[in-house]
Amino acid sequence: MNPLNAEEKATYEWQMWTRGFGEAGQVKLKNATALVSRTGGLGGPVAQELAAAGIGKLILAHGGKVKHSDLNRQILMTHDWLGKPRVECAARRLRELNPRLEVEAVPANISEDNVTDLVDRAHIVFDCAPLFEGRFAMNRACVAQKKPLIDCAMFGLEGQVTTILPGETPCLQCIYPEIPPGWKREFPVFGAVSCAAACFGVMEGIKWLSGMGPSLAGRMLYYDMRTMRVRTVPLRRRPDCPICSAA
Repeated sequence: MNPLNAEEKATYEWQMWTRGFGEAGQVKLKNATALVSRTGGLGGPVAQELAAAGIGKLILAHGGKVKHSDLNRQILMTHDWLGKPRVECAARRLRELNPRLEVEAVPANISEDNVTDLVDRAHIVFDCAPLFEGRFAMNRACVAQKKPLIDCAMFGLEGQVTTILPGETPCLQCIYPEIPPGWKREFPVFGAVSCAAACFGVMEGIKWLSGMGPSLAGRMLYYDMRTMRVRTVPLRRRPDCPICSAA
């Protein structure tokens, strides 16, 4: 593993004081690659917090161009980038935040055509996609390759996060055997609600990468910002799950 240089030690000094993390955890983070699906209201803050924490490489997969309706929550998007590719704006902002960060910008959403290759190039995957087709594709690829998947989701004022470890925990299709009826890409969202899910998810990823437990493996964290209630729900593997029953 590549060690920390003097600049990195100065930059990450305060977080290295965290019990169970230390310089050893920071080195592991520096040498890790994370795939983040989408850089919008969820994936944007995920990528930003990973970059700020000192991860070594980010692979960002997001198609489309910046629109006005993105700007209430997509913190890596800017007004001067309207009409331009989202993923390029995200990459630019992240490099400004952390010039040591390696960023690979993929101008396409996760699909069956690219998911296997993208997951193969990462140590950990952060699922921030709004549609279940993309989420299920990442779940299948992560189970097949035995890669950890941090699943982050939100709707309205509610959010949820879980850590999927193939062979150990329920996979996403254990939790959702089928796509919920009526689910669509556009839904009510405040940036603060999606950022909360992102921050919970990032810490789950940092804990797994650095060995600083415990994690949400086998549990789902659920929060409701209308009532400000937070709870964790136990999850169970489905013995007949077509994706992970043999994992």
